[in-house]
Amino acid sequence: MNSKNLLLIFTRNPELGKVKTRLAKSVGDKTALDIYHFLLHKTKEATKNISCDKTVYYSKKIIKDDLWNRSNYHKKEQFGNDLGEKMKNAIDDGFKKKYKKIILIGSDLFDLKPSHINDAFKKLDHNDVVIGPATDGGYYLIGLKKLHLKIFENKNWGSSTVREDTLKNLEKVDVHLLSMLNDVDVIEDIENHSAFTKFLKPR
Repeated sequence: MNSKNLLLIFTRNPELGKVKTRLAKSVGDKTALDIYHFLLHKTKEATKNISCDKTVYYSKKIIKDDLWNRSNYHKKEQFGNDLGEKMKNAIDDGFKKKYKKIILIGSDLFDLKPSHINDAFKKLDHNDVVIGPATDGGYYLIGLKKLHLKIFENKNWGSSTVREDTLKNLEKVDVHLLSMLNDVDVIEDIENHSAFTKFLKPR
């Protein structure tokens, strides 16, 4: 692949008891891990045919043989003291490699479609920043044409104020908001979603 656009996919290493911990309080560690594997595969389906370079960033260590095929995805390890620093470092690395547009997404969205990512790249033609808002007050996607350091600093990551605080940092630039999506963090995010019925026992 040789593109001016780069898609970064942040993942957590799928280990029992280490993923979807808030969800696990309701469904147990094993089911939470099964759901996370399900979401990883869904993320791969949403990204595999996007026409750009792609890099998967693992939370702990790179897994050589997993669902992310090396012919389609580069692999790197996240580094930094918190999520903001990890995202900043990954995006900064991309710009140092001369990419013109960089989009970063997570891996816990069942409803993410290729159209969301393609639209984000297109919107960067006429906007400085693109954000995909999540229903929990955060964001599931951020797209940039240059590094805006402030948006990765002094945030209470995982809180309901992340998107609001980020937009305050971006008041002087053009920001496009994509459609709002629901990421999967707690039981309420999936209990009425037919795609997750197979994981949930009758309550």
